[in-house]
Amino acid sequence: MAFGALVASRLARSGRTLASAVAQGPMAQRTAPPLLSRLGAVARLLSTKPAAADVIGIDLGTTNSCVSVMEGKTPRVIENAEGARTTPSIVAKNQNGDLLIGITASRQAVTNAQNTIRGSKRLIGRTFDDPQTQKEMKMVPYKIVKAPNGDAWVEMGGQQYSPSQIGAFVLTKMKETAEAYLGKTVSKAVITVPAYFNDAQRQATKDAGRIAGLEVMRIINEPTAAALSYGMNNKEGLIAVFDLGGGTFDVSILEISNGVFEEIDEVLLVGGMTRVPKVQEVVSQIFNKPPSKGVNPDEAVAMGAAIQGGILRGDVKELLLLDVTPLSLGIETLGGIFTRLINRNTTIPTKKSQVFSTAADNQTQVGVKVLQGEREMAADNKLLGEFQLEGIPPAPRGMPQIEVTFDIDANGIVKVSAKDKATGKEQEITIKSSGGLSEVEIEKMVKEAELHAQKDQERKSLIDLKNSADTTIYSIEKSVSEYKDKVPAEVTKEIESAVSDLRAAMAEDDLEKIKQKLEAANKAVSKIGEHMQQGGGGSAGSSGSSSGGDQTPEAEYQDAKEAKM
Repeated sequence: MAFGALVASRLARSGRTLASAVAQGPMAQRTAPPLLSRLGAVARLLSTKPAAADVIGIDLGTTNSCVSVMEGKTPRVIENAEGARTTPSIVAKNQNGDLLIGITASRQAVTNAQNTIRGSKRLIGRTFDDPQTQKEMKMVPYKIVKAPNGDAWVEMGGQQYSPSQIGAFVLTKMKETAEAYLGKTVSKAVITVPAYFNDAQRQATKDAGRIAGLEVMRIINEPTAAALSYGMNNKEGLIAVFDLGGGTFDVSILEISNGVFEEIDEVLLVGGMTRVPKVQEVVSQIFNKPPSKGVNPDEAVAMGAAIQGGILRGDVKELLLLDVTPLSLGIETLGGIFTRLINRNTTIPTKKSQVFSTAADNQTQVGVKVLQGEREMAADNKLLGEFQLEGIPPAPRGMPQIEVTFDIDANGIVKVSAKDKATGKEQEITIKSSGGLSEVEIEKMVKEAELHAQKDQERKSLIDLKNSADTTIYSIEKSVSEYKDKVPAEVTKEIESAVSDLRAAMAEDDLEKIKQKLEAANKAVSKIGEHMQQGGGGSAGSSGSSSGGDQTPEAEYQDAKEAKM
């Protein structure tokens, strides 16, 4: 199992800040004197920090946020302008229309609640009609409105903002905090998200980064980041990450093996609320051992994000982060079967291709239905998207070569393409909002797969046999049509009767009966070859022998070995 396969939450409570945003608030006058500021800048310029572009790690939390950067091979949490290591994820507008972020926004929240936005991470990537949005509307003092595109937005100071914009304000403060410390512009970041975030929420988080002027190098799961932070200086073992924060409660199981993170020897507490003594007591009872004090609950996620930034930069080479896709991915093929291309728990990024063909003569287009799940039948799995590949040259069934490719990037975004190898025509789709699944959905699908495994296998076997029988009927009828004038009428009649019986058996969905009738049909059609071999010599006999020799295996040839659409 890997961190990606289990739920994770966010350690979004570490703080980093934005010196610039504070300049709009009343605390702006309390900054360090100009001379000290200049001396600090000179000291930073003379430091040994790498000259290459820094990649900062940001824990964008529901309640608090935190920013970290690698100094050599050690992650360092950066203090904000107020000297705090975490920054409230709060944005507000005062009566003068000034934008306040972080601590300054928090200080006036009681007297200006309707124009103070907190907890906007719960809305990011959600629609207005989402049940979670409707629940949130009853719990916050500010207005949540419906955007023109149906998304949930917030109203502040008479203006409407998307949750991505609110997140961008906080990210901007984090970016400025890092720039004030490093003494140079920062443009690249690794941002953490809860493991259960779907593609829409992950994309909305990346949008927030772009709005803040950041190139989001990677989106990683929060428990994964916490494990990275813990695993820098610790031995192998199973780790339970217990994350209780302002917007999420998740438990993730991971493994640290030779510096490779994949899936409990230690219990890590992540999130500000895990500081509550009663929470620590309950955790100890659940896992039968006291939680580790090896990580700071408010800072571990941001530090892990910074470590991932160091990995991307090449500064950290001793660690390798392996995430996985939580459920199998594939397409629907002939008979409604779910054909897997990428199995669950496959390490990402990954890419897999497989060649399919058509199911009917002269088929000029194929429909590709992209599915996610563990059931054998396509209808029992989750449909992520579908598209059409058109312009396929007319050809007999089974002849066209359609190459389907699944490509999952390191952020978990899925792209699927279908290409006709003869013409080079290609169509693709990027799976978006429907691509992610919550841990509850994952567990439900896996349990359903276990409960229905036998039934699914029986249905799959029946469809496979029907596909085989259908292919055999097609070959038999083609052979009868070709050699009808060269074999006795009673042989032709016997073959046609066997085919009729096979079709009747297929209609009854009786597995054993279909097997019997399929065997009888193959036996009947073999008589064509026998008669061709026994026929008089000459060109006809020679031709008959050649054709007859090929005929029997042709009748039994299983086109179904190559999955069909």
